[in-house]
Amino acid sequence: MTVDGTTQATTDWAAVDAVRTAGGEPVARLMERLERRLVELATGHGAELAAFAGSTISAGGKRLRPLLVFLAAGVPAPESEALLSAAVAVELVHAATLVHDDVLDGSALRRGRPTVVAAGGRAAATATGDLLFSRAFAELRTLRSAEAIRILSRASSELAAGELMQRADAWTPVDSERYFERCRLKTAVLFRASCELGATAAGADADAVRGLAEFGERIGLAFQLLDDVLDVTGPPERTGKPRGADLLDGTVTLPLILARDRDRELRELDLRSIRTPQDAAAVCARIAETDALEDARAEALDFVAGAKQLLPGLPEPQRAALDLVADGVVSRYA
Repeated sequence: MTVDGTTQATTDWAAVDAVRTAGGEPVARLMERLERRLVELATGHGAELAAFAGSTISAGGKRLRPLLVFLAAGVPAPESEALLSAAVAVELVHAATLVHDDVLDGSALRRGRPTVVAAGGRAAATATGDLLFSRAFAELRTLRSAEAIRILSRASSELAAGELMQRADAWTPVDSERYFERCRLKTAVLFRASCELGATAAGADADAVRGLAEFGERIGLAFQLLDDVLDVTGPPERTGKPRGADLLDGTVTLPLILARDRDRELRELDLRSIRTPQDAAAVCARIAETDALEDARAEALDFVAGAKQLLPGLPEPQRAALDLVADGVVSRYA
């Protein structure tokens, strides 16, 4: 399971454009300011480090997490420096986790581009990720909020715990309960933090913050689950990675967990025997012969439906925009 955002499907996610439109001109202006701030933050740390940080930021896809920050603050979103800083901080943490994950995985490509670890080596990649993390927390000073720091600190700690869990579980058959906890830690907690930070920066009350946080977590779970389905279905032209890349690095995801319950050959398979892209593609084909992919997608749809049920109390423009976010998560698989 890669950190969500690694597939070409993400970068081509047209639904994000509809969400931006629903957010109105304030969100469009905030997104423009976000891009400028990210570029500024990538410079000023020496030419080599700036180049690596800049390449990571420029490959950032559709900026879904900052978009959630803005929408959680309301529609129209307040165009405050505090809200912008919260969105920048979330995106920097996301970028940092991608760089560090590539170090651990030894990944050569991300979104079709050479990774920092492939281009500059382990030391440069580690330093780049550390820089992005440090800049994220520096951004939060604008909020002058201990709660904002707590939110992002907790999410960062949970992201690290999720990565350690994935390392510990490599090539090990796990159950669905542990799988969902790993998804929560590796992906959903940053979606949750995005919504919490946006609502907090806008001065929302505690009940509203909690509801939006839960919405974000459920959307993040669905997002990762569907990313794992796409890893099995491919094709590489769409995902930007070999079919079954998760299998090749020993990561057990829900499609395989469900398929192993239904197919004795898969249940008895030594996961370490999956060594080549051809091996992985063959296992993916066998998974697809069960109903595991359809059932995994149904689980994701349940998360999305549950997330939407948390929105009726919001003002209509905000609810409609967040509804589009939920719908867009599903459309990634279509």
